[in-house]
Amino acid sequence: MQTNQEVRQKIADLRCCVIIPTYNNGETLGKVIRDVLSLTGNVIVVNDGSTDQTADILAGMPEAVTVTLPVNHGKGRALQQGFALAMTKGFKYAITIDSDGQHMAADIPLFIELIEKEEGSLIVGARNMDDPSVPRSSRFGHKFSIFWFRVETGLKIADVQTGFRLYPLEKIKEIGKLYTGNYEFEVEILVRLAWRGVKIFSVPIEVYYAPKETRVSHFRKGPDFTRTSVLNAILVFMALLWVRPFMFAKGLKKKSVTGFIKEYIVDSSDSNKKITLSVMTGVFIGILPIWGWQMVAAFGLAHVLRLNKFVTVSASNISIPPMLPLVLYLSYLTGGWVLGTNTSAGHLSSGFDLQWFKANFVQYIVGSVIFGVLLSLTLSGLTYFLLQIFRKPNRTES
Repeated sequence: MQTNQEVRQKIADLRCCVIIPTYNNGETLGKVIRDVLSLTGNVIVVNDGSTDQTADILAGMPEAVTVTLPVNHGKGRALQQGFALAMTKGFKYAITIDSDGQHMAADIPLFIELIEKEEGSLIVGARNMDDPSVPRSSRFGHKFSIFWFRVETGLKIADVQTGFRLYPLEKIKEIGKLYTGNYEFEVEILVRLAWRGVKIFSVPIEVYYAPKETRVSHFRKGPDFTRTSVLNAILVFMALLWVRPFMFAKGLKKKSVTGFIKEYIVDSSDSNKKITLSVMTGVFIGILPIWGWQMVAAFGLAHVLRLNKFVTVSASNISIPPMLPLVLYLSYLTGGWVLGTNTSAGHLSSGFDLQWFKANFVQYIVGSVIFGVLLSLTLSGLTYFLLQIFRKPNRTES
């Protein structure tokens, strides 16, 4: 086991600091700072417009560098102030830890040990959400955020919402402007670092939730959850139209394809029937002309029908570039076949512009629905056939 002095030296060698954003957590702030100072003197506290005894506490702790914001700007803005100061002081990494006493400074050596092996990565603390003290709302938000992070990046990590993290500051600088300023900031920066190819690792951490009657939380369920949901919608839209297709085209390898098949199909606990229905549902939703909403619709329907959500959402990506023009064309042809209208090549010479859609709206809508049904039945039938042949029959059909 490492001594505090050994940890202190490693933190110094790594050019790492600890940033503590705080807003009206005067009851717990002092202990958090003292615990961190026992491991490193590189401490930056961002007082985000606190109106309690925070200023007095910080005045009595000159060992910590303090940034004071005159009014409350939100956790995201406070973290950005901390990052900016850390960069100007030449730090390479920054560990962020909340000031409400949920996180244990004693877990900092876990981050240091891992970053020594995985230089330049982002390390996220993973809470044990099965702990009885964890509020039910936090468990729901935990699962919700993990799913959407996976949709947006293709990555599966153990915890998306925790504020106990180790950031590579140089990579943050490369991102440029960050747009959010409250709790949703921690989602934005995580996703955007992942989009830049930064490796993300998790370490198990302890978490303490004070009893409800004494717990101090500045998270406002309505406004903050709404902002996070809007951010996720924007990130999903960006991922759908640009980021994920680009990343897929750039990094597609046989291992990634086989890895997906192995993790979500071969090794899945779901039955062949459920996986087949998931593919069928996803493909059908993906063909429908609800651009920008396919993933949301696929997830919602998969949840209602209790299907494999990730397979369903993945299958709904059938209409993303470069497949979109082909999907539009085949939907148009199918509509012409059903309605008996003109589908000659000359009729398409003007291309798929706004005028074309106005003139062929009904044909396209009818065709997309019929084509969606036919393609979903075809691909799901092929999926079930291949599953029956190549997948070990050790799942119960349900």
